[in-house]
Amino acid sequence: MPSGSANTGPDPRRWKALAVTLVVGFMILLDVTIVAVALPSMQRDLHASPAQVQWVVSGYALTFALSLVLAGRLGDAIGRRRIFLVALSAFVLFSMAAGAAPTIELLVLARLAQGVAAGCLAPQNSALIQQMFRGAERGRAFGFFGATVGISSAVGPITGGVILALAGGDQGWRWIFFVNVPIGVAALVLAARLLPRGRGAPRAALDLTGVVLLGAGVFLMMFPLVQADSGGVQRLWWMFPVGAALLVAFALWERRVAARGAEPLLAPRLITETRGYAPGAALATVYFIGFSGVWLVFALYFQNGRGFTPLMSGLCVTPFAIGSACAAVVAGRLVERLGRLLTVLGLAAVVVGLSAAALLLGYASPGVAVWAAIPALLVGGIGSGFVISPNVTMTLKDVPVRMAGAAGGALQTGQRLGGAVGTAALPGVYYLVLSSTGGDISQAVTVALGAAVAGLLVAFAIAVAEWRRDGRAATPGPCPPEVAHGHTHAGQG
Repeated sequence: MPSGSANTGPDPRRWKALAVTLVVGFMILLDVTIVAVALPSMQRDLHASPAQVQWVVSGYALTFALSLVLAGRLGDAIGRRRIFLVALSAFVLFSMAAGAAPTIELLVLARLAQGVAAGCLAPQNSALIQQMFRGAERGRAFGFFGATVGISSAVGPITGGVILALAGGDQGWRWIFFVNVPIGVAALVLAARLLPRGRGAPRAALDLTGVVLLGAGVFLMMFPLVQADSGGVQRLWWMFPVGAALLVAFALWERRVAARGAEPLLAPRLITETRGYAPGAALATVYFIGFSGVWLVFALYFQNGRGFTPLMSGLCVTPFAIGSACAAVVAGRLVERLGRLLTVLGLAAVVVGLSAAALLLGYASPGVAVWAAIPALLVGGIGSGFVISPNVTMTLKDVPVRMAGAAGGALQTGQRLGGAVGTAALPGVYYLVLSSTGGDISQAVTVALGAAVAGLLVAFAIAVAEWRRDGRAATPGPCPPEVAHGHTHAGQG
C-alpha cells in the first residue's frame, strides 16, 4: 500500500508499522553489545581461546557494517518491504543457529551471517521513515528512531546481565540468541501485514565495481579495529592507508558512473549537493567514536576495577540510557523549530555530563563516586538524545526518497566505523594509563573518558559550523525535494 503520496494521503497504519520496524531495529543494535557480558561463559562452555570468542562480537560488527550501503541501495531498487522481510527471516534463522551452535567455529559463522542480515535490515528503517512520514511527523518518527539507537546501545550490558542471571549456568549464554527468535517471528508476521507495499525504483544495473571498492575499503578500515584486543592495530596498521585509498577510489569511481548517466551505488550529489548530508554524516561518525567507546570504558572500570557484576555495572550507566530515551522522543518534536541548534545544545550537554562523570569517578572517593556520577550521566544522556535523532533528521531531510536507503546505509556505515574506532581506541587508552600508573583505575577512567570528550568536541565544532552556515536560524521542518516540487516516490517499498 503506498504511503504518504500526494493523492492517497498518509498510510493510516504508518505508526504501527514504525513500531514494528523499531522493535527490529532495537533487536539488531542490541546484539552489538549484549553479547559482551556472556563472552567468559561462552569461552568456558565451548573451550574457545580469547581470540576466537572475541570474533563473536567483532565478526557481527564487521559484517553488519559491510552490508549497510549495498542493502540500502537494494532496498531503494527492489523494494524496502521485500528486503526487510527476507533479512528479518534470515536474522531469526541465524539467531537460532547461534544459540544452538555446538562449537566456537559454528557460533562465529552464525554471527557473521547474523551481522549480514542485521546490516540489510538497518538502512530499511530510516528509509521507511522517509517513505511513510512527512513534515513534523517525520521529526517525531526520527525521534523514536533515535531513542531506539540510544537505548539499544546503552542497555545491552544490562539486558545481557539479566538474561544470564535468569538462565543460569554455563549454557545460559545461548538464551542471548534464542530470545531473538520469538521476538523476530512476531515482528515478521506483523511486518508482513503492516509495511507499505509498492514498487522499487526503476531497475538499473548494479554498480558492482562500486560495491567491491566500498566493501574492500570499509573492511580494511575496520578489520584491524575489530581485532584490536589481539593486537590487530599494531600488526595490521598497513590496512588503514590501503583502505583509505580504496575509499578515495570509490568516490572517484562513483563520480565517473554518475557522469556517464548510470546509477551509482552512492550518488555523489548526496555529498556535494544535498544540503546538510555531508556535515551530518561526519558529525555522526565522530560522535559515535566517543558514544560507543565509553560503554566499554565504564564496563572495565566498574567490573574489573570495582568488582561489580555485569548486571550492577549495567545498572550504573542506566541514567544515561533513561536520559537519552526521554530526550530523543522530545527532540523529535523540537527539531522542526530548532534545527541544528538542537544538536549544538545536545553535544554541549554530553560534553558537560561526561566531563563531570570523568572527574567524579577519578577524584571522588570510591564510596560516593558512583552515586555522585548519576546526575552527570543523566545530563550526558539527555544531551545524547538531543544529538542522535535530530542529526538523523537533519542529515536525511533533503535526501530524495528514492535514494533514502543508500543514504541511510552510508550514514549508518559511518556510525559503525566510528563505533569501531571508539571501542578499540578508548579501552586502549584505559589500559595504557592503567599500565603506566601501576594500576590506578581512577586515573585510567578519567583519561579514557577525557579522550572521548575530546572526540565529542570535534563533533560539537562540526555542529556549530553547520548551525552558523544555516544563519543561526531554526531550520525549516523536514521536507524532501519531491514534496516541495509536487512529486513523491512514496510508492517505493
